[in-house]
Order: sequence, then C-alpha cells, then structure tokens
Amino acid sequence: MITIEHLPIIFFVIALFYSSVGFGGGSSYLAILSLFLTDFHEIRATALILNICVVSIGTVIFIRNRVFDMKLFWPFLVSSIPLAYLGARLQLSQQVFFLILGSSLILSGIAMMVRYVNAKLESQQFSLVKQLGLGSSVGLLAGVSGIGGGIFLSPMLNLLNWANPRKVAALASVFILVNSISGLIGLTVADTFHLDPDLIWRLIIAVVLGGSLGSYLSSAKFNLRILGSLTAVLVIYVGLRLVLMHGFGINI
Repeated sequence: MITIEHLPIIFFVIALFYSSVGFGGGSSYLAILSLFLTDFHEIRATALILNICVVSIGTVIFIRNRVFDMKLFWPFLVSSIPLAYLGARLQLSQQVFFLILGSSLILSGIAMMVRYVNAKLESQQFSLVKQLGLGSSVGLLAGVSGIGGGIFLSPMLNLLNWANPRKVAALASVFILVNSISGLIGLTVADTFHLDPDLIWRLIIAVVLGGSLGSYLSSAKFNLRILGSLTAVLVIYVGLRLVLMHGFGINI
C-alpha cells in the first residue's frame, strides 16, 4: 500500500517525465497530494513550490543551450503574470477547483497526444495580439488551477504550429516558472499559503533530481515524441481521475 513516505519516489518519476517536455508536474502533484493531505491550501502551495523547483532547472538548461528566446516569449509572459496572480486569489471550493483542473487536463492531454503523434512539425508566426491573448487567458487558468499553466499553453501552441516542440517546451518551462511565482504571491496575499516544512523538503529533493534528469533528456535531443506521448497519457489519466473522484465519487 502506498503511503506518504513513498511520495518522494513517486514525485521523482513525475518530475522526470514532465520536465522532459518543459512542464513542472504540478497537476500530478495536486492529484496525488489530495490523497494524503487534508489542508486544501497546503496542497496548492506545495504543488506550486515543486513546480518552481523543476522548471527552474529546465529554464537554466534551455538558456544554456540557446533554446530560450525572450524576443519570442515576452508577450506570453507579460500578459500572463497579472492574471495568474488574480486567479490565485479567487476562493474556490475544493470540489470546483479539482473539477476545473481535471477537465482542463483531459483537454490538454488529448491536444498533446494529437500533436505528438502528428508527423508534421511546421512552425508559423503569431500576431502580438494573439500572443497576448493566449498568455493572459492561460495565465488566469494557471492561477485558478494552482499550477504554472504550461501544461495548458504548450498543447495549444503545438496544435497551432507556433514553433518546434523544443522551443515550445522552453517557453512552457519559463511560463510555469513566472506564473507559479505569481500564484504563490497571490496565495500569500490571500492568506492561503500553508506548508508542512518536513514534507516539502523531502519532496523538493526528489523533484530536483527527477527534473534534472528529465531536462537533460530534453536538451540532449532525446526523442520528444516518445516522452511527449507518454506524458500526454499521464496527463489524461490524472485529469480523468480528478473528474471522476471529485465529480462522481469514483476512485480509479
């Protein structure tokens, strides 16, 4: 039987998979923590901090490998940060929160799967208005859902052929970083920032190790189709589990 003592191992694996495609793993952290912790606010704060740890590593690696491009990324970041802050300050019931998160993850996972099994990976330019619109809308969803939002933005950009998957992964990484920080500030201002100091440090060590390995695989040009498809399956499963559990009382 899985206990809270097994969480570091589980989170190591999650961080490895998610970081390989530029994500932090916040959605899965939320889902798993909800099985062991009773404080809803602690669950959200813990997931955001773990997100920051994982994507900080990925962001540094993407910058060192010159995949990070601020000229392309800034409209998404500037428009998303204030909306993530406002979204984090919204007071939602635990049931509504997980239903919103679960539904969004199912759609994002399907979009990821469609994109990564697609043989064509062309790119196209977006207008400034379109970039700002996408950044702000996903930023708001990121704040409300309690995760960085890259898991929502990345499938959209991939489906719309904004850039190659590696460039999208780099944007997703820094997008999650800035919006997780913004979300934490929102939680603090709303006085809903709670943590278990003993647990958080063990989980931080686990996700840093997993995130480092996953980011290395991504930057080393490992086959992103395989990692992306596996991550999409995991995202769909997590989303479906959240919806069934919190919407219908079914545990799978």
